[in-house]
Amino acid sequence: MLENLNPVQQKAVMHKNGPLLVIAGAGSGKTRVITYRVARLINEGEVSPHNILALTFTNKASSEMKQRMESLLGNKSLDAWVSTFHSACVRILRTEIDRLGYSKDFIIYDSIDQNALIKECLGETGLSDEKYSPMGIANKISLIKNEKIEPDNNNSIDETSDYDDVIRKIFPLYQKKLKANNALDFDDLLLKTVKLFKSEPDVLEDYQDRFQYILVDEYQDTNYLQYLFISLLAKKYQNICVVGDEDQSIYRWRGADIENILSFEKNFKNTKIIKLEENYRSTKIILEASNYVISKNRKRKGKILFTNNGAGEKITYYRAFNEIEEGDYISRTTLEFQRKGKANFSDIAVFYRTNAQSRVIEESLRKSGIPYQVIGGLKFYDRKEIKDVIAYCRVIVNPDDSVGLNRIFNTNNHGIGKVTLNKINNFAGERKLTRFQGMREMVQSKAFAGAVKNRVEKFCSLLGRLREFAGGNSVSEVIKYIQAETGYVDKLMNENSFEARNRIENLKELITAAKSFEENNDGVSVSNFLDQAALVSDIDSFDDKHGSVALMTLHNSKGLEFPVVFITGMEERIFPHIRSMSCEEEMEEERRLCYVGMTRTKNRLFFLNAVTRKIYGMELTNPPSEFIEDIPAELIETISPSQYNHSSLTYNRFPRKIRQQIDGSKFSIGTKVAHSTFGNGIILDVNGSNDEEILSVFFKGAGKKKLKSKYADLKIL
Repeated sequence: MLENLNPVQQKAVMHKNGPLLVIAGAGSGKTRVITYRVARLINEGEVSPHNILALTFTNKASSEMKQRMESLLGNKSLDAWVSTFHSACVRILRTEIDRLGYSKDFIIYDSIDQNALIKECLGETGLSDEKYSPMGIANKISLIKNEKIEPDNNNSIDETSDYDDVIRKIFPLYQKKLKANNALDFDDLLLKTVKLFKSEPDVLEDYQDRFQYILVDEYQDTNYLQYLFISLLAKKYQNICVVGDEDQSIYRWRGADIENILSFEKNFKNTKIIKLEENYRSTKIILEASNYVISKNRKRKGKILFTNNGAGEKITYYRAFNEIEEGDYISRTTLEFQRKGKANFSDIAVFYRTNAQSRVIEESLRKSGIPYQVIGGLKFYDRKEIKDVIAYCRVIVNPDDSVGLNRIFNTNNHGIGKVTLNKINNFAGERKLTRFQGMREMVQSKAFAGAVKNRVEKFCSLLGRLREFAGGNSVSEVIKYIQAETGYVDKLMNENSFEARNRIENLKELITAAKSFEENNDGVSVSNFLDQAALVSDIDSFDDKHGSVALMTLHNSKGLEFPVVFITGMEERIFPHIRSMSCEEEMEEERRLCYVGMTRTKNRLFFLNAVTRKIYGMELTNPPSEFIEDIPAELIETISPSQYNHSSLTYNRFPRKIRQQIDGSKFSIGTKVAHSTFGNGIILDVNGSNDEEILSVFFKGAGKKKLKSKYADLKIL
């Protein structure tokens, strides 16, 4: 087994007891180290698979790890837990959550369900969901929960704006409604598990004894709650091995804390540190360029990737006139690769900083007849028809799910319109019942009669039949039964439109997904299937066997690799993003994001940007990204299209530092400056020259200002 590992990997695999931190550079074989380490522990016979917990961040990574372990160990590995953080928490809570006052048949709300529930909370508190975005509130609540703040600790929320005051009102009500619906949102899975461990010492000790050896992949992406979860489990035996790379920490915006990996040896005493620096993926030139980019960051453990691969070709830098020409260059180059047999469509990926950049690229690929798939677009389980049928599944499992019931009534109201629904809500509210309990009592009540009572009784009867059928049939059969009994597919067939036919195909695919789930799992139930559907992430939908070019944000590229990569929009204000340019921590994350994108590449790397770009309803003129400036010129081959090679635009082909020498101005777009009154800011535009030079500057505390550079007394940061 050890013959397949290099000497440094062997050291990591051979370590047995005590904390171990493996700093694993991009493409250095970290998954191999984790799986071989598990295999060695089990093969020695001293550690039972039952006592091993291996945690990852995506289902895709979890499945890959399971497959590798099975190839090394066969059935020996089946008793080890290998899962995502959230899946592990679901598994624990399904057994133990009654200690927190929930029923074990709880359901998991995804982002769409969250937004629906928050909208309901806004309505009840008299607030407008147009003024206060439910999605924005959901994101804020998520960040609060990942800092382990409970609704009864609302004082921890900053009192800085009306928006925070709204959060303070909505947060407790939102949690109360989740509890009433016997539902958890995504963040609750971790929060409730940590709460369980802290409030029930006997439960914690049971799981500490169960998981005596803990391994964590992508540790740099953990947040505070995940750190607590791991540290509580590992406290008794201290046999924790974490593998990660601080240079690939790119999820600060959703709560990931780079300090978890930077301070690991402080949090876990007597830690052994091993660095994996040999890269097996990329060429020497790509690695050298990547090392130059990331070396500008301060928050690092420090490492230099190297490889025994060939030097490879230089990075190609193409500065287009506009975003249309940028997209067309991608299409032309892709077709050339495919035509000359240098790469298949599935070997090629296009990365961008924001989803808004993909539209023009998609149009160009379609025009050129190039097949593509967008990763991180609308997920299968977020499609309307899938959500509609899943709502019935959820109400079968948990009739108290008010969000699921709302979706059913809004989609296929079964004769229960707004007037009847208001009567149900009032009836249930007066008696402090859930909506479904209220409906059942309404049927028995003399206060309701005639058509209203009949419609409610008919709906309760339908749910009764669905629940009874679910009790003795497979998940796929239950989904077929729902589609038939509710008349959902019949209604789509009667529409006979292109969109309706697509939706019917998606509903058939839902049945296929359920069958696949049944084949790969034992003792499945509708509840198990709902758990799996709720935990599917964007990257889990990626399939490189489709023979198509992959389009995705740089964030979604994490964990993937391609022979050919295009990174588009390499301009100041686009990448690095303008929101990051006035904050050192955020700029370091932008640089890490660039590093991640570059190190996804095996053979060929392309940087693209544009002189002018229409985006967000504006036309922008941006200088090239400073990340390009970080790379020595001898590693880059620059291509300039002839159609804009004239005097008025020539200077835009040069990086910022060179351009300043040409036009004589010390200021340019993207320059960070400080003003004695307005504070720190960033230059958005420069007009005029010499004494007449006018600067448009965005100051964090004062907003956008127009200043004459001659009198502004700005200091360059």
